[in-house]
Amino acid sequence: MFENDTSGLKRSLTATQLVVLGVGSTIGAGIYVMTGTAAAEYAGPSILISFVIAALACLFTAFSYGELSSTLPVSGSAYSYAYISMGERVAWIVGWLLLLEYGISCAAVAAGLSGYASSLLEVFGFHLPAALTHATLQPVPGTDGGAIAAGWRFDLIGFTATLLVTALLVRGIEESAKVNTMIVILKVGVLFVFVALGIHAVNPANWHPFIPPSEGGFHYGTKGIFRAASVIFFAYVGFEAVSTASAEARNPTRDVPIGIIGSLLVCTVVYIIVAAVLLGIVPYRQLDVPDPLAIAVRIMHTPWLALVINIGATIGLCSVLTGLMYAQSRVLLTISRDGLIPRLFGVIHPRFRTPWLGTIILGIVVALMTATLPIDIISDLVSIGTAAAFGIVCFTVIWQRNMHPDLERPFSVPFGGIRIRGIWIGLTPVLGILFCLFMTVPLVTDMVHAVASGNPVPLILLVTYIVLGAATYIFYGRRNSLMRQPPDA
Repeated sequence: MFENDTSGLKRSLTATQLVVLGVGSTIGAGIYVMTGTAAAEYAGPSILISFVIAALACLFTAFSYGELSSTLPVSGSAYSYAYISMGERVAWIVGWLLLLEYGISCAAVAAGLSGYASSLLEVFGFHLPAALTHATLQPVPGTDGGAIAAGWRFDLIGFTATLLVTALLVRGIEESAKVNTMIVILKVGVLFVFVALGIHAVNPANWHPFIPPSEGGFHYGTKGIFRAASVIFFAYVGFEAVSTASAEARNPTRDVPIGIIGSLLVCTVVYIIVAAVLLGIVPYRQLDVPDPLAIAVRIMHTPWLALVINIGATIGLCSVLTGLMYAQSRVLLTISRDGLIPRLFGVIHPRFRTPWLGTIILGIVVALMTATLPIDIISDLVSIGTAAAFGIVCFTVIWQRNMHPDLERPFSVPFGGIRIRGIWIGLTPVLGILFCLFMTVPLVTDMVHAVASGNPVPLILLVTYIVLGAATYIFYGRRNSLMRQPPDA
């Protein structure tokens, strides 16, 4: 598994570029779309607490990622750490969860990008028909996603944007990183302008009551705060993309932990500041829309800012899509080199030195998902997969500390640990596991409630994905695994 030093990938990324990669992969749909929905449906102004809870869950996991990435500077993220530490079967489970997380995230971000891009085109007088801006399958209104209707629709903008990002990634990560840096500067600058102008339009009355009284279920109150955190959790998953870049970092043992933790802290500060201003301008019940920042700009009576926000959202979501697709292609590369999926996902382009075939296949699949599937009814699956994968990462730190206590660790998780019957239990990884459980419980509860209400779609999708993963490993991965090949094979 340590073959990444001679893997053929180009080591070109600095710590700064890794932080930018993490920020670029994270800031996007979370602040431009999901903040409004989470506030309107679940938490109200107390969504600021939800951001802190979700950030803590990610921070403890980020510390765990930091230790593992400095100790095991390999590509493949949590999959590689599990493979080295706990073996092939656990690694396959983690890898399959990561593919769920990244695959649906990519499609969801591309769908959001399509919405903002459509609005931007309309500003300039280009009106595309609904058949070219909506997915083929759509939930039937009033059925809570329980019924799906097909129509002659194809999200052309989302499809095209995904293919363009694919072409950029095939060209090379160094070039992608340079473009990503410019995009991150632009979209963070747009948010800074929004905050700088919006702070003067804040009405403190909109922050009261800070924690709206519960209306049953997860609607407001303390339960609503945690349910909103589970939604916002999706908005943080991009920081993990940094860990997939270890094989292309100049000094992975130092730079990757800096990139992971640094990008998470930057994104958390940006999220909280922008959300506070947004909720101070717009009453939270009015934010259940796909473009909450646009609602705030209308209240501010600054039409030019609406155009800037629209441009920032469109371009910003492009950078998120780039980071997520980059991460998924590197996970596929690593899994293929272990023989668990076809080897073509690990073929490196002789000139660009990127996994070009796997990237192209991935891009086509994500583009088709974006153009045809109703991503909104399966977005919670991203958080479930992410929480499970993050929890295993935290557990891997505990496993490594006990199985290989003398291994050099350039970066170690903070706060130490205790020993119970000789077994080291770290405070940071345990807290990471507990917070991941807190993120999962509201999601699973809602899924069970949906089944009881006659909406089995999310559960069916989750079970189908699990069965598909098990079948892939049993009928292909286990038979072609390099770990199971004779030494002279």
